[in-house]
Parts: sequence; structure tokens; C-alpha cells
Amino acid sequence: MTVTDDSQTCVNRPVRLARCTDETDMKVNNETCLLTRNQQLVNDVLFANDGPLTAYQILDTLRDDGLKAPLQIYRALEKLMELGLVHRLESTNAYLFCRQINCSAQAGQAFAICDNCGKVAEFPALSSTRHLSNWASYQSFSISSTMIELHGLCANCQKKPPANKQP
Repeated sequence: MTVTDDSQTCVNRPVRLARCTDETDMKVNNETCLLTRNQQLVNDVLFANDGPLTAYQILDTLRDDGLKAPLQIYRALEKLMELGLVHRLESTNAYLFCRQINCSAQAGQAFAICDNCGKVAEFPALSSTRHLSNWASYQSFSISSTMIELHGLCANCQKKPPANKQP
């Protein structure tokens, strides 16, 4: 397996946070999986980006690499989500590379999304998902998925003075 560590976020992190070259075996949840060329390209674009991207933004980035159809991107994203390498932000219909260690092994993740700059912070939501599971159990409700997204302003955007609005 060829792995290049060109980001400080990769230091002392699992291989899944490293940028892999070509079609490579990646260790995911203690299982070896082979990413296709398209999956690897999409994974690399999301890894290199600090924020979420829509499928069409990913497609625009990869047109020179031979990806021409949205379906190619959506298929790659579906597999990357299945492997726990990528998250889909439901409210913005955008995708984000997972930078949390053992994220897929945790009971729930939450995202704080800045409505001004688009910055996204991912964090475990164990106690929240536990409360939701308890409620669901009490109500005899079967949860198929849980996505917690918080919208607001990040610390940097809160410090900025408000823009002057024209009447």
C-alpha cells in the first residue's frame, strides 16, 4: 500500500485519514477494502478540502480526471459513506470527509455548521443519541438513522461585525 502523509492532520492517525495514491487497500473498521479509481478520486478531493462539497462541486473538480456524470460521483460517495470515510450533511446536501477516529464505531455523530462561512465541526453525540434511543424505545419507535446538525455561527463569525444592510 502506498500512502503519502502530506497533511499534519494525518500524523499519528489511522491510515483512513491518510491520502492514498492509486487504487490502494485501506484499513477501515479492521476490514480491508479496495477503493475504485473513482472512489479514490472523490475521497482525495474531500480529504483535501476543509469544508463540505456538493456532488456537483466534486464533479467540477474531477472533470479533468475523466469523471463526466453526476452518477459517477454519487456512486463513489455512496461507497465512501458505507465505509465511514465520508458523511452527508442532510440540511445542505453536501459531503464531508470524516476526520474523527473510530467515528463509525460510535453511536452517533453531530455536526455544527456555520451559516456564515460554512465551516463544519464534527463531534460525537453519544448522550444525545442515547436520549433519542430511550425515547424511541418508550414510544415503540424503530430508529433507522440519526443525524444531528446544529446551525448557527462559529466563534470567528460571531466576532465579526454585522454587515450593513441596505433598506
